[in-house]
Amino acid sequence: MSTAPPARAEHADLVLREDADGIARLTLNRPAARNALSMEMMAALQARLDAIAGERAVKCVILAAAGPGFCAGHDLKQMMAHKGDAAYYRRVFETCSALMTSIVRLPQLVIAEVQGVATAAGSQLVATCDLAIAASAARFALPGVNIGLFCSTPMVAVSRNVARKHVMEMLVTGELISAEKAREIGLINRVVPPAALAAETAGLAAQIVAKSPHTLKVGKEAFYRQVEMPLDDAYAYTGQVMAENMLAADAVEGITAFIDKRPPTWEE
Repeated sequence: MSTAPPARAEHADLVLREDADGIARLTLNRPAARNALSMEMMAALQARLDAIAGERAVKCVILAAAGPGFCAGHDLKQMMAHKGDAAYYRRVFETCSALMTSIVRLPQLVIAEVQGVATAAGSQLVATCDLAIAASAARFALPGVNIGLFCSTPMVAVSRNVARKHVMEMLVTGELISAEKAREIGLINRVVPPAALAAETAGLAAQIVAKSPHTLKVGKEAFYRQVEMPLDDAYAYTGQVMAENMLAADAVEGITAFIDKRPPTWEE
């Protein structure tokens, strides 16, 4: 396993990166602060993602975290150091929203590897990733209501994964839910024993890496676009996407390989 070049952000050590076999593993690295999303942490993660977006060698991203907690949400101590500064608060939430959007628009698939508690913007981060696997000890919450700050931006991502009444219950109670409950309501894909978490995530990433990168890029973009469209518009759009996809070299190779009963050799 090789360590990738440092991020362009000033605080690159806040998000570590290791590459192996087409997979970039990013690790949130503020364990003492439960990986709270300070402005510096968000800048470091954004820099890592921006770099990966242009790297054809990277075909999948795993987003993990150091320490006992996955992500405690925004850094409330940092925010309270700017008490009463509305412009600063807007900048915090705009920065976070841009970060979340960049994950959705990243060409590569992103898998959240959740080993501990993910609250508020931490649950938002999990919901924003394309896939998520959690250890059985992980917990999730949208607890802003408990401190007088409704989790309005986190609910954007969570409500696009989870049915409305489940999201609303999380929002108005602020209670922690178990990993198993998170799986049941669609916030995450799988729950595994803590000792099996890294291997399970790596196995899923390896499955993704074996697919055509071009096809996955096309498919990810189409998925997020169509899901926001009315039904007729979604079919019209995805029909055009598939027609164009059929012209791609990897589609020709994949179909030919299927007919010939052999493994495909992807162009990219």
